[in-house]
Amino acid sequence: MNYERFILTECMNLCVIVHTIQSIDSYQLGRLIRPPFPILFFPKMSVQSITAVYNLASQTDKNLGLNWYARALTFAVQLSDLYDIETTTIVGVIAALSPRNRWERNMQDAESMVKVAANGGDYDDLVQLKVCTFGTGKDKAARILSESITERDELLALLKGPKLCEFFNCILGDCDDVCIDGHAYSIWVGDRITLANVPSIGVKLRRTIKADYQQAAKDLSLKPHELQAITWVCWKRLHGV
Repeated sequence: MNYERFILTECMNLCVIVHTIQSIDSYQLGRLIRPPFPILFFPKMSVQSITAVYNLASQTDKNLGLNWYARALTFAVQLSDLYDIETTTIVGVIAALSPRNRWERNMQDAESMVKVAANGGDYDDLVQLKVCTFGTGKDKAARILSESITERDELLALLKGPKLCEFFNCILGDCDDVCIDGHAYSIWVGDRITLANVPSIGVKLRRTIKADYQQAAKDLSLKPHELQAITWVCWKRLHGV
């Protein structure tokens, strides 16, 4: 077993038990300690879960996470300069193509679509390209490019999905926003949950998760999007995903 992963799991279990003894009855405790932990009984441990993962981050994890969104923006600016398309437009395309798409392929897909648009390709040309995300994401990216959408509000309205909008905001430097994807959710819960089993994250739950990332970031003297990126990099390394 991966040693760091084992230590993380044991620390999470200990924190949950201590908090549970202080706050809920034995019936709830019995429900809580059968993973995955029900969110209803994990309200105060979520900040500590995020912090626990941060404490397992290597220096490389921290370096990568601190600069993750800045590097993504640099990539968008490079494409903007190369293809003469607004940076905000390109960031919108990147966000639209991001669901279930590894970052390296996300960049490749974004450049492929941007290149076709820059060479005069229309919507029909763009939607025929092969990308590694859902058809709805490709449709959004094609619309962004074919309609030459540059205004931030219009891009956010087209992206619609909260995770897409959060990713878009973080790349453009919104330091207070937090991109809540499946890994960020697992970190918050304190247990690895496969992406297929991550529940739908509604408005209220998403607000709670963001608030906990923001509080943990404040405790660690980091910006929320920096902490999210650091823990995301660390989590993927620990679990080999």
